[in-house]
Amino acid sequence: MSSNSLSAVLEKKIHRLCLNDFPCGYGTWRKTKDGAEGAETEETDALLDLLSCPHSPWRHDESWSPQAPALRQLVVLTPERLHTDFIYNYFTTLRIVDKGVSVIDDGLLKFSKLEELVLSANTISEIPVENLPSTLKILELRANRLSALNSFTDSPPSRLQYLGLGSNCLGSHDDICYLTGRHWPQLVCLDLSDCEFQDQLALLNTLSTLPCLRTLVLEGNPFTLAPSYPGFTVDSLPQISCLDTSWISPEDRHGFRGLAKKSDVIVDRASATVSVGRMRGIPDPLTCGDENAPDFPVITYGYFITYDFLSYQSFNLSFDSESKCDAAHVTEDCFSDADLQSNRNCEKESSKPHTQDSMVHTEETCHDTAYASRHSTSKLTWSKCMDFSDTQTYIVSDLGGLKRFFNQGLYITIEEEKVLSWPAASEDVPSAKPSRTVKEKKGGKGKESPIKSGSTKDKSKDKKKKCVPELFQDAPTRRTLGSVHVPLQSLVRGGQKVDVLCELGALHIETEDLGKKIKEDKKMDKESKQRGGSGTKQKNTAAPKGKGKGRKDVHTDDSVSVQLEPVTVELSVELEKWQSASEAHQLLLPHQNSLSKRPVLVLKQD
Repeated sequence: MSSNSLSAVLEKKIHRLCLNDFPCGYGTWRKTKDGAEGAETEETDALLDLLSCPHSPWRHDESWSPQAPALRQLVVLTPERLHTDFIYNYFTTLRIVDKGVSVIDDGLLKFSKLEELVLSANTISEIPVENLPSTLKILELRANRLSALNSFTDSPPSRLQYLGLGSNCLGSHDDICYLTGRHWPQLVCLDLSDCEFQDQLALLNTLSTLPCLRTLVLEGNPFTLAPSYPGFTVDSLPQISCLDTSWISPEDRHGFRGLAKKSDVIVDRASATVSVGRMRGIPDPLTCGDENAPDFPVITYGYFITYDFLSYQSFNLSFDSESKCDAAHVTEDCFSDADLQSNRNCEKESSKPHTQDSMVHTEETCHDTAYASRHSTSKLTWSKCMDFSDTQTYIVSDLGGLKRFFNQGLYITIEEEKVLSWPAASEDVPSAKPSRTVKEKKGGKGKESPIKSGSTKDKSKDKKKKCVPELFQDAPTRRTLGSVHVPLQSLVRGGQKVDVLCELGALHIETEDLGKKIKEDKKMDKESKQRGGSGTKQKNTAAPKGKGKGRKDVHTDDSVSVQLEPVTVELSVELEKWQSASEAHQLLLPHQNSLSKRPVLVLKQD
């Protein structure tokens, strides 16, 4: 008998009950009918108190079976009944959770009256039904290492009413074949949550053969991400009264009536909509500007948000450049050539470990390969509140990959794009001249040419005649301002929408140029004081625009602080779910029409 077998663990549990030791069983501590009372004898009530008193050293943790404390009390009252067969037959419930059990051996058959067996969170990979007592009514095997149900082929316990197989690697077509009414004629409750079942139609057809099934738990399976769930399940299994811990109301049954007849249009495919709303808290990049700076280069800033989302692409067809987006079933904004070139230049500069493109291959789908496609919102110029209003809908056929993607969560990244614009080289247009002449900067000293009354009009006309200089842009430079993780596990657990306000905290701004300017201003003030002159008061460009909660002070080398607002981004991820049969019919019609209008692509052979 190995140490990780179920019978070995049970023997240790029974041994720790100390049924033959004080205060249980026979011993000198007990009063006998014929013997005289000694100083070491105890009353029966006192012995029972020692078993139940919270501070008693003879009180043990007996949560593994509700019969364990009752058995100890029974041995105190009637110690003559203490023998091996009586002990094994006394137990009707055994709960061995997270004890490293890997083997269910034949030692379990000693418990001939066992009705409930809970073996959650162990390492069991096979269920030998020949080692299960025929009296068993409840069998819980959640979070083990089951990968197949082929061991249930040999007549499982016919009295079983509850079967828990959640959080196991089950989901093949062979596993579905072992969930019929022939194997479980009296099964009332079935838990298949957090498994890997993807074929919704095949599973429901098999479960419909269970004559006594009333409670069914399916949440956490990949096919529950499809729009047809739970409506198609409710209409396909009219005998169940509870689905995923929720009672099915008559209104639900009436609303979903007719979906089971539309099995030919039920597709195991999910539709998820990601919406990016308003972003606040980005510091103004122009607050550090110098009034005496030259006119060129012209600096412009743009802000956008990127994220990766799971999609799929078919590899058995060859597409041209115009049909790739439609084939992937992903509605994305098309980038311009400049944006695409900017993306290529910045992919080498910025590293994003959480948002790298990844491929997810599946064995069941030979033609479709899931991958994480990157999407970027439109670029907006700076404002206190930037409303992207970006909505993208993704159609994903790899439901198993989508489940893993939701469990990992979504990462959104805020990026800033900086573009320098320069005038074209020309004789008429001077390059990089200050906005004011040297004489104007010296306060008007020196000889000035007289200004005639009509000269200003002539000059204004000349300015109008001169064309605006053509600007050439440098390659845009991008930098990541911050990234945040958005958990999406609730979508796998039955939720339909995740609506969050992502908080990235206060972002750091580039204070190098700001620090240099403040140093120069302080140096000029110091020199003017030494000369005794009354220099004009310099303007502090680092002064905050306002005060508020959640701000962060960024200090430069000269103790100049800039208060920054916390950055927030509105994000929502919603799964499409049919709320009624009529709604499903309305949503399916345009989808079928769009599929019929799509061009048929044919591979050409050489």
